[in-house]
Amino acid sequence: MTVTFHSSARSSVGIEWELMLADGASGDLVGRAGEVISALAEQTALERFTVTEELLTNTIEVTSGVGDTVEAAVDDIADAIRAVRTVTDPLGIELLCAGSHPFAQWYEQSVTDKTRYHTLIERTQWWGRNMMIWGIHVHIGVEDVDKVLPIVNALAVYLPHLQALSASSPYWAGERTGYASNRALVFQQLPTAGLPWPLQTWAEYEGYLEDMVRTGVMEDATEVRWDIRPAPRWGTIEVRACDGMSTLPELAAVAALTQTLVEHFSRELDAGHELPTIQPWFVRENKWRAARYGLGARVITDREGTQVPVSEHLAQTIERLAPIAAELHCAREFAGLQTILEQGASSTRQLLVADAAGGDLRAVVQHLIREFRAGPTLREHLAGVGDGIPAS
Repeated sequence: MTVTFHSSARSSVGIEWELMLADGASGDLVGRAGEVISALAEQTALERFTVTEELLTNTIEVTSGVGDTVEAAVDDIADAIRAVRTVTDPLGIELLCAGSHPFAQWYEQSVTDKTRYHTLIERTQWWGRNMMIWGIHVHIGVEDVDKVLPIVNALAVYLPHLQALSASSPYWAGERTGYASNRALVFQQLPTAGLPWPLQTWAEYEGYLEDMVRTGVMEDATEVRWDIRPAPRWGTIEVRACDGMSTLPELAAVAALTQTLVEHFSRELDAGHELPTIQPWFVRENKWRAARYGLGARVITDREGTQVPVSEHLAQTIERLAPIAAELHCAREFAGLQTILEQGASSTRQLLVADAAGGDLRAVVQHLIREFRAGPTLREHLAGVGDGIPAS
């Protein structure tokens, strides 16, 4: 099977952000995506961004155009959200994002009426219906098909870093899971999801697709749902490992790290260097550790099995890649990574808010709504839960 990789501008950026629709008063999910998107159709027809449906009717996805910089892509996303709010605000619908909704139940949600979604549910059954998950997808342009798989394999070393920064699903159907990113482990239950196979060449990738199509596992490359995957149609590497980011600045920070890592690896290949990889079993263990412990995880960083706190390795990575971020004009967004390291990822903030509210998960949803809208500090989040609650 021949699969053409449509090369795109090097290190260009595209962002997709899956957002929940919730009742502003109760925090319950509302299945009104079709209504929202229909109302926006004429308004957004000529915009760079798009607003589309997803698997569940309680979800919309906002997508940027192709940006030369992270800032350009994030500006598109911000424009999309402003447009969406012209419809949702009058309806009393709020927007929020996390890897999971703290208390929603799968059997109360409706699947969007599209053939591909019904086909997915028919095949995957209970696990498919449980896909109450929200994430971000960051596309980075690659100009040479021969770079794609080496960069994918090198990015797998940093998958736990991206997962820990974005971890935002500590609750599932009303229960505290003990995981920073429960979404990461739920999503991999789909048959073509999870970690990328460690393929070395584009020919091997084409062989993989041929095997999967020939045996009826999938119809085409769009059904490859790896945490990091080639996107042949767009000429990008697409990072899909992250939970849904709860704020726009955090989304920008993770997009900047992704862009900077890809550019760094591209330069290493240009210089004739072999990219660093670790054994697949280490990659798998790192994914689990990041899902379980978030920024508190210890991760395996090299083939010798060296283990360090992911937060420490992130700090080293940020310092090492900062000059590239500056060259890519995303230094401001890249600096947001340090803020996440200092204040904690969304999973930590949600747990603090729940504890301050005596375990009331509706308070967590209201926190996520406020955070998505205004991005206040954690002190303000805790102050919003009730009087007399410590803000530290």
